[in-house]
Amino acid sequence: MDDYSQKVDNLIIQTAKKYILYFWLNLLPVSYPLVLHMATFLFDKVIFGPVISRRLGISLGINVLPLGCKFCNFDCVYCECGLSFEDAKSNALPTREEISQALKTKLISMQENNDMLDVITFAGNGEPTLHPSFSEIVDDTISLRDTYFPGALVSVLSNSTMLSNPAVIDSLKKVDRNILKLDSGLVSTIEMMNQPEGKIDLPKLVSHLKQFEGKLIIQTMFTKGTISGKWIDNTTQEDLQAWEEIIEQVRPQMVMIYTIDRDTPYEGLQKISLTQLNEIALPLKNKGFEVQVSG
Repeated sequence: MDDYSQKVDNLIIQTAKKYILYFWLNLLPVSYPLVLHMATFLFDKVIFGPVISRRLGISLGINVLPLGCKFCNFDCVYCECGLSFEDAKSNALPTREEISQALKTKLISMQENNDMLDVITFAGNGEPTLHPSFSEIVDDTISLRDTYFPGALVSVLSNSTMLSNPAVIDSLKKVDRNILKLDSGLVSTIEMMNQPEGKIDLPKLVSHLKQFEGKLIIQTMFTKGTISGKWIDNTTQEDLQAWEEIIEQVRPQMVMIYTIDRDTPYEGLQKISLTQLNEIALPLKNKGFEVQVSG
């Protein structure tokens, strides 16, 4: 079994364990001191939208992951899809053929209705690059885009964890907007904020990001708050300095910074003000980087 397949298999096992924990927690007395907010949502379709995205415009979403449950190797404290053990319905990944047909049907319908479309976005219930057929699905999507909405962009929202797979890197180089997560320049903050399945090798991650030679967008969520008794804050001077140093090394075509705008799985997270976000963006802008700020 190759490394890619092993990672997917390990994720299925870890997800199953979390589901067992979820059902066990539901048997506890209501007085049990959980700090989860749980007011989050999951996608129940392969193709969803289009929606108005504050960062991307009119976006048609592609969910290549199981419907109704989260499938991810991160458990970000701010994730709008909740935690990986919430609302389990099915672990079945939609097939390449199912995704292609669903997208084709939707694009034909939108074309017939003279609908507007700015971007087709890989997002959904977790990390899209975990799908074993991700590369082929990207190729299908680009082909369908070219046929029905040649003026639309293709974007991928990824947490950057599968960049050790050359096929994933090759596919991300093909899309118009390769949007990769980097929430901090400090491993300790990443571990608290993103709660990764395994250890984060930050120098290796930076090396992978450099392979795109600037054809990428770095996306960073800024927030702070107390989670399970621990204070999390990626807006500290130490965090920002380390983050800016990585941005300067990777030299992305754009940096997207934003803050929480929807419900999160934990209570206690704070929205960062637009004023502070602009202050965070300013040093990078002064160095010539394009920075998109969304409050």
